[in-house]
Amino acid sequence: MDNIRSHHLIPGRHPLAWVPTLYLAQGLPFYSVALVAGLMFKSMGVPNEQIARWTGVLGLAWVFKALWSPFLELAASKKRVVVVLQVTGGVALAALALALQLPAWFALAIGLLGIVALASSTHDIAADGLYIASLSARQQAAYAGWQGAFFNGAKFLSLGGLVILAGFLEQRVGAPAAWATVFGLLGALLAGLGLYHAWALPGAPAPVGGPGSVRVSVRGTAAVLSDVVRAFFAKPGIWLGIVFILLFRLAEGQVQTIGPLFLRDARALGGLGLSTQEVGAIYGTAGTAAFLVGSILGGWFTSRVGLPRAMLTLILAMNVPNLVFWYLGTAQPSDLGLVTAALSAEMFGYGFGFVGMILFIMQVIAPGPYQTAHYALGSGFMQLGFVLSKVVSGDIQAWLGYQHFFLWVVLSALPVLVLSRFVSMAPASHVS
Repeated sequence: MDNIRSHHLIPGRHPLAWVPTLYLAQGLPFYSVALVAGLMFKSMGVPNEQIARWTGVLGLAWVFKALWSPFLELAASKKRVVVVLQVTGGVALAALALALQLPAWFALAIGLLGIVALASSTHDIAADGLYIASLSARQQAAYAGWQGAFFNGAKFLSLGGLVILAGFLEQRVGAPAAWATVFGLLGALLAGLGLYHAWALPGAPAPVGGPGSVRVSVRGTAAVLSDVVRAFFAKPGIWLGIVFILLFRLAEGQVQTIGPLFLRDARALGGLGLSTQEVGAIYGTAGTAAFLVGSILGGWFTSRVGLPRAMLTLILAMNVPNLVFWYLGTAQPSDLGLVTAALSAEMFGYGFGFVGMILFIMQVIAPGPYQTAHYALGSGFMQLGFVLSKVVSGDIQAWLGYQHFFLWVVLSALPVLVLSRFVSMAPASHVS
């Protein structure tokens, strides 16, 4: 560690004093919006179609974050931006805990989660920028594993810890007080991390010139952003690539939204009737572990055979969750061990297959003179595909019922399977 420490670009705390907590703080608000909020709404009696629609809309913050990311470079201090966004997200989550006790709690919850989503998506950019600016290339590689471990650690803490706590408290104090406690804890933890980072994070100032430089920089940044977008859409085959990205997540967005709600719904309504505590225990422990193993093996497999040869297998793996939920919706097993095994297979397939989309954007869509910016734009379309399918999933499920809905989801994966035979897996080049 001392050898690594000697390569610091920015004087400050040892990377282990802030890298793990920085990415824990990145994961907590993301999973609060993406996963925990949906389970909370289900416990509070919100219909599936409303849950899917509004949590989908909240996901738009991660779709469009690439459009304002260049302007964060104008901030005088990346550290200050990160700290402010963490505290803002923490305060909004704590306010949500209070809002759950009020008559207009649902509208207030959506508004406050919207603030959390905007702060979190912007924080992603600022935190990654601080990481890159503060560490050498060697250090960035050395601590990359800590990034992923603690970002996924936030998922384990949220689903494996706090959702289980919510289920325990629901049986004793009721759903509103139980979830208020959970979001209060989330808010306090995130705000506390922000205050800790005011001390621990290295100061990595953005380059700022003399008087009037901010105005010039804004004009220059806007011009560069315009050229980035123009170059992105000028790439040969880009539109077919975008359609492929959108279709890749068509089935996933639906099953990942409705699946946890199906687990909670009563058996008389076609669900499995699991408690909040049981869902949290399955997804937060065995499910998270299976996802991580699947992700690692998916990356290893693709590195061995190459993306063009691996893509078909990766897409088929992405269909495993759809088949698992089709089985669960049809058989409605009551054995918790069997359900846990099925959901572990679901998360393994999801982790294994999702590698395909990340690498498609990284190796096919992004290459060129604006590689980082084009990766961000490609990731935005990836999130858009997820959001669009998520928003409509509740209405489709309400119309079809769970059993037929999961069959529909299996069929939704077929278009991208067909398109994979026609879309190019060669890097898209820049066209002037």
